[in-house]
Amino acid sequence: MDFSVIEKRYRKLLLEDFVPFWLCNGIDWEHGGVLSCMKEDGTVVSTDKFIWSQARSVWTFSALYNRVEPRPEFLQAAENSVRFLLAHGRDDQGRWVYKTDREGRVLEGATSIYSDCFAVYGLSEYYRATKQESILALASETFESIRERMDQPDFSETAPYPLPHGWKNHGLPMIMTEVTHELFLTTGDARLELLLDDYIGRVMQRFRHPEREVILEFLDRDFQPLPAPAGTFAMPGHAVESMWFVLRVAQRRGNRQLIAQAAEAMRWSLESGWDAEFGGLMLSRDIDGGEPYMPKGEMKIWWPHTEALYGTLLAYVLTGEAWCAEWHEKVSDWSWSHFPMPEGGEWYQRLTREGLPSDEIVALPVKDPFHLPRAAMLMLELAREIALTERSL
Repeated sequence: MDFSVIEKRYRKLLLEDFVPFWLCNGIDWEHGGVLSCMKEDGTVVSTDKFIWSQARSVWTFSALYNRVEPRPEFLQAAENSVRFLLAHGRDDQGRWVYKTDREGRVLEGATSIYSDCFAVYGLSEYYRATKQESILALASETFESIRERMDQPDFSETAPYPLPHGWKNHGLPMIMTEVTHELFLTTGDARLELLLDDYIGRVMQRFRHPEREVILEFLDRDFQPLPAPAGTFAMPGHAVESMWFVLRVAQRRGNRQLIAQAAEAMRWSLESGWDAEFGGLMLSRDIDGGEPYMPKGEMKIWWPHTEALYGTLLAYVLTGEAWCAEWHEKVSDWSWSHFPMPEGGEWYQRLTREGLPSDEIVALPVKDPFHLPRAAMLMLELAREIALTERSL
């Protein structure tokens, strides 16, 4: 695998396509934050602001500053979103709200703990750029609030898909694995290592089912199987993303067994999610062959593919197994031939099963500045690490 080609491709994607698109179309310099309710070409269709989109933009522009180039405009864009979040993002109990209007008036309150999770994620990265202790304190305070709320009996604040009574979902321990790890890398707090063990354990021991070669999305409150179709529902891209979260922790710890388990589960998800007729990863599937629990499972969405691009590359670096490189090339070939818009800039976010652009809304009517740039930045980091290792040999 030629990592120099990967580095060149994704650096160009970031700096020549993604950044100009968002600095031109997405930054709300007047009121703060980003305008992410837009068409594929950047045309704004609503000025409503989902708070997790604002927090994700903080992560992306802070990471561009920290990990790619320390350009002032990157930090200015991050600061612009931070100001909006600090002024309008939380309710009187300190919980992060779900949606505001352009000026920051709350349209929907604390109905999604994912807003809180992405606030911790974005603020942690912003702290690395600015070293503002108040920002780190807010991230840590929010993290503790998430921990307390998510384990309450019958917790359901997971919009846009609220959890039904008595259910647990894979998404919460999954995102808490990544959020906890990033906060640990920011603070070095040893207590977070124990919490990582807990969240990884929930993912790998509860939702991962080797006997069926699947990571399930839903279980009951005791982590036992649910009846179909919820109990047979899987999201291949979600599973791949979850497994690279686990791989990064296992890599830092040098845990070869966990690396092997996570890579194996990633492979299951790619094999089961790939569309043999039209190519690409389908959004969801029913492991018994029925109709998936959530609609539009046959669609080809950008984020599962970006997660698979980075996940397979990381798995290859950590295992050296040929299937990782083969899947990386397979996903890359399909993605690069279908998702880039002809006029440049961002990628299409939604395609039909056949691979044609679609304006159907899936989950939220947003075009977030997150999955694509995150994958590109993480692949750049891997490519640089490989280059440094090769030069030292």
